Amino acid sequence: MGLTDQQDEPQSQRATMVDKHVGRRIRERRLAMGLSQQQLARIIGVTYQQEHKYERALNRISAGRLFGVAQALAVDPAWFFEGISEQGEAQELAPRQRMCLELVRNFALIKDEKQREAISSMARSLAGS
Repeated sequence: MGLTDQQDEPQSQRATMVDKHVGRRIRERRLAMGLSQQQLARIIGVTYQQEHKYERALNRISAGRLFGVAQALAVDPAWFFEGISEQGEAQELAPRQRMCLELVRNFALIKDEKQREAISSMARSLAGS
């Protein structure tokens, strides 16, 4: 059964859930890449306020703009929709996924190149590679 076949939930409510999921995915990827909202806004050609509204799902993002965001964040546009069920419901991240996201986010915030290399070397050593 597809999204348009659902009778128990209004289309706008499902769309809003998808918009929120896409906004979370934009924020997740932006943070993983170590970009501020201002930096991403500049790259995609919108104001900081508009980019902020996309992440919070206060404004819907057009297909063309989402394509530009995907290019700026070096992901396929479909990446933003991963984890959404057929009913438009976002699936929760597993604890391990949350930990990995937090690790990447914190690693991206380290400014010192030598410190990043030391942490990367330590992770390789602990992983046995």
